[in-house]
Amino acid sequence: MKVFEPAQLGPKTLRNRTVKAATFEGRTRHGTVSDALVDFHREQAAGGVGMSTVAYCAVSPDGRVFRDCLVVQEGNRAGLERLAQAVHDEGALVSAQLGHAGLVADSRSNKQTSLAPSRRFSAPGKGLVPAATSADIARVTSDFACAARILVDSGFDCLEVHLGHNYLLSSFLSPNLNKRKDGYGGSVANRSRFPRDVLKAVRDAVGDEAAVIAKLNMVDGVAKGLPIEDSLEAARLIEADGALDALELTGGSSLLNGMYFFRGDVPIDDFVKTQPKVLAPFVRPFLKRIMPTYPFEEAFFLPMARQFREALDLPLILLGGINKLATAELALEEGFAFVAMGRALLREPDLIARWEEGNGTDGVCIHCNRCAPTIYSRSGTHCVERPHQTISGTGSRAGR
Repeated sequence: MKVFEPAQLGPKTLRNRTVKAATFEGRTRHGTVSDALVDFHREQAAGGVGMSTVAYCAVSPDGRVFRDCLVVQEGNRAGLERLAQAVHDEGALVSAQLGHAGLVADSRSNKQTSLAPSRRFSAPGKGLVPAATSADIARVTSDFACAARILVDSGFDCLEVHLGHNYLLSSFLSPNLNKRKDGYGGSVANRSRFPRDVLKAVRDAVGDEAAVIAKLNMVDGVAKGLPIEDSLEAARLIEADGALDALELTGGSSLLNGMYFFRGDVPIDDFVKTQPKVLAPFVRPFLKRIMPTYPFEEAFFLPMARQFREALDLPLILLGGINKLATAELALEEGFAFVAMGRALLREPDLIARWEEGNGTDGVCIHCNRCAPTIYSRSGTHCVERPHQTISGTGSRAGR
């Protein structure tokens, strides 16, 4: 089966065509690499996945979702090296999701001002977020390049630049969030200028020493947000730049529509329990507004992703509700280069190995999404349905 065949991703070869998608692990207390984070990715690698993705790695302190997000800087190099080696020891490759949270950043927690394409109030940021200046854009672009270099020098095989979920680079692409009148606003070419410059800077920083991919929103899933026509145009421009080895396709907004990239049950009560009791009356209606219900469907992004497959020659990674071996095989037969899986592997880290051994063909994730609120727990992100798991977390919280 194609799923289990080795495959090339830029200069690197994965042992199979499966990727553990970036899912915030909640194991980076004080912004450092913990033993629990290393163990989390070691377990994923031992379970047979071709590559495991570390999420969410901020390129600068102001780009964290909140204060306990990992920042890629020299002080974390030893931990990053240890993490990469642990994954390699189990036969898998390791990727890092690089990003700046932008409007999703909790500025009060970070004690630093974040950035946006245009001045706007942010609920996660708990206040107004200023528009990025040209100097800010240049600084963040350099931060991405510096972080990429540190990761590659630490043994990482792949860099996933986050252009999704209305984080900073994604928000520049969005006509709903980007109201600029300068060379970074207006047309798709202008709105994609900053993200494309970042991708080129990351590629220039690492050359052919590592794979460079991007996680791109196909749509924002909100009114007046990024439409698929604009995303397709941006993807064509990105492909023409030649900086990427693959695109991973996603959708939705951590700022305005957090269920678009999950689908399934909405565990509002579980989320409310993670907040201080005094905030519960305010948190519940807010969550109901930004977390609408979408029925779960197997491979829910596939119909939209097919439009990108038809429009691009660039290798594509399919993400979104892949729980069955037959689904993964279908995507590969249709021309997708890899499949990325999140909740299914959180529930069963050894799922890929069992599939390859012929032990079953379906995952047992029930799409209850009760794993999502656990990012706020002291035990770290985990599947509440998974039996006999040993969890050593850090009480972190962040977006996906």
